[in-house]
Amino acid sequence: MNLPNKITISRIFLIPIFMVFMLVPFPWGVVQLPGTEIEMAHLIGALIFIIAAVTDWVDGYFARKYDLVTTLGKFLDPLADKLLVSAALIILAEMQLAPSWIVIIIISREFAVTGLRLVLAGSGEVVAAKMLGKIKMWTQIIAISALLLNNIFFEAIGFPFALIALWISMFFTIWSGYEYFHKNRTALLQSK
Repeated sequence: MNLPNKITISRIFLIPIFMVFMLVPFPWGVVQLPGTEIEMAHLIGALIFIIAAVTDWVDGYFARKYDLVTTLGKFLDPLADKLLVSAALIILAEMQLAPSWIVIIIISREFAVTGLRLVLAGSGEVVAAKMLGKIKMWTQIIAISALLLNNIFFEAIGFPFALIALWISMFFTIWSGYEYFHKNRTALLQSK
């Protein structure tokens, strides 16, 4: 297994650790951040999420720079992304920090695209992420990070940056999903 795939697997292993810090009621108190406060455990969870999200860029960088792109990596990388984003969004909905209907739209798109990838893989096609899919991923990461960090820097002035970022991420999620299905419609219709 090459280095990019090991990094991707480390992202998957960080997900349950992130979940523990977000869901277990640790008695560690509250931390003051610029413009807001946050429970210490949630701050640690948010930082784990951000580290896990950054590994998405790191594994892609090494895969491209050293020509280590593999079929396994093309499957593992989007799977790790979807698991990380889905776990975070479900936790945010549970904590009532993100509207459930937006979470459902985003996760539904992820399942739909994963299903399409499986259908295409059955016909021998492995589809790597396109630029719009990467923009979608990073808007999701920014929105989730801002929500996990209680709208840090913006809460003090009453600007709902985190919620606006979530709306933007939903827009790119829908757009990239449409593009994915539209570009692969012929292969999808021809699959048996």
